[in-house]
Amino acid sequence: MTYAHETRRRRTFAIISHPDAGKTTLTEKLLLFSGAIQIAGSVKARKASRHATSDWMEIEKQRGISVASSVMQMLYREHVINLLDTPGHKDFSEDTYRVLTAVDSALMVIDAANGVEAQTRRLIEVCRQRDTPIITFVNKMDREVRDPLDILDEVERELGMPCVPMTWPVGQGKSFGGIVNLRTQAMTVFDSGSERLPQDFETISLTEQAQLAERFGLEWQTAMDSMELATGASPAFDEEAFLAGKQTPVFFGSGVNNFGVMEVLDALVDLAPAPRPRTSNLLVNKQPVVKEIQPEDSAFSGVVFKVQANMDANHRDRIAFVRMASGKYTPGMKLKVQRTAKELRPTSVVTFLSQRREAVDEAYAGDIIGFTTHGGVQLGDTITDGANLQFTGLPFFAPELFMTVILKNPLRTKQLQTGLDQLGEEGAIQVFKPEIGGPMLLGAVGQLQFEVVQHRLKAEYDCDVRLEGCQYTGARWITADTPAELREFTNAYPQRMSLDAAGTLAYLCTSPYDVRLAQERFPKIHFHPLREHAGLALGSAG
Repeated sequence: MTYAHETRRRRTFAIISHPDAGKTTLTEKLLLFSGAIQIAGSVKARKASRHATSDWMEIEKQRGISVASSVMQMLYREHVINLLDTPGHKDFSEDTYRVLTAVDSALMVIDAANGVEAQTRRLIEVCRQRDTPIITFVNKMDREVRDPLDILDEVERELGMPCVPMTWPVGQGKSFGGIVNLRTQAMTVFDSGSERLPQDFETISLTEQAQLAERFGLEWQTAMDSMELATGASPAFDEEAFLAGKQTPVFFGSGVNNFGVMEVLDALVDLAPAPRPRTSNLLVNKQPVVKEIQPEDSAFSGVVFKVQANMDANHRDRIAFVRMASGKYTPGMKLKVQRTAKELRPTSVVTFLSQRREAVDEAYAGDIIGFTTHGGVQLGDTITDGANLQFTGLPFFAPELFMTVILKNPLRTKQLQTGLDQLGEEGAIQVFKPEIGGPMLLGAVGQLQFEVVQHRLKAEYDCDVRLEGCQYTGARWITADTPAELREFTNAYPQRMSLDAAGTLAYLCTSPYDVRLAQERFPKIHFHPLREHAGLALGSAG
């Protein structure tokens, strides 16, 4: 039994960018154009009753930013498109990194005035490590922006790969006339307004040179000259190079005005890859054997890349987001969590349009499905319909900021424990429990994570907490070649030992020298700045 026909229809991609480049707005427009939503919400209008579909958490609505990645599924041109909107804010980069392990391609949004910004660089790095194909959208062309040739030059430098223009802007800011589509050899004329649909824009064939020159004057001539330079200096689009993450097709437009977005949606169908094979470690006689799992295989397998608690405040539920790697899901299937060998009995399984959910009748490799669970599932878990295999590669980074949790009302200890367990499993923050007792420690990549967790503990678990600074500045996960060596080390540093949410042993440090000194004293202990999913290889020793 093969599901090749269904898997080839799937496109699963993440939208990545620096905060404020227009990522969530573009997400809205893609949903609008595919017919998935009838009316696009504005992200910025905080008091507006209509918030962006993809920003559902209370704190996101208050601040006008995305703090949790959201998943949306839509149908366009007979293709099933799974779109993952990621948080742009650097304090939530861990969530974004994990999302990037669940997609087959990425759509990078760049603000045409600012070019490639810091957070985009970091995300590009993750895409590069995984050779993820990247489509580039240069946004906000209706504002005063940089020269398109400059932007291409910067993207090439930062990405370390050539750009292939697919559309080209005519003018910018107040004199923005539209874009030339190099694939269809026609110009789409710009008209501002957020309610316009693709069919509302006028299109003129490039064979009408005289008409275009007369209508757009100097802007047209300048655009033609720079387009000639750009296409002359760029390689032709090469599908193989793009799929290997070695070149990026570039599109220009204005998301807020619905302009240039259709071209991106078409490119996702025409150029972006269908689900690809994934490597798994098959356990044979307790020895890992590497095997490539094909998306069209009949056996069900998938990876939990995100766990979100309390998406629906009325139900206090938790949803495990699973990226399907192979097979077909049908309701009532018997599934197993590989880490614990326990049967997974989801009470409901859904696909998403942000917070709106729909029950799943069937899903295939590439789809993102949500299992409602009541614990027992962690980030990075492999779920199968029985086959013994384990997917790798879901990263946890050693936190650089630490706070101690002090509960204001000691009678809420149980609620605090539940809240921290769930938020830790969800990956919203890293929770460390000191081995010798004492208050729990929270570890974060960015300060804003602490604020969100404090807010959520109060709103979702009715726990009022105070966060206080502590002496720790870092953590390293530790492993040893033998249990005796590990015991000797933990006996030497009892006050530094703690367990994270997955029960993995970590060494807490107060300065970078701590690790160096401990390493010199115990050369057979391995210190890891990166932890892959529990029960699997940790990152390289650091």
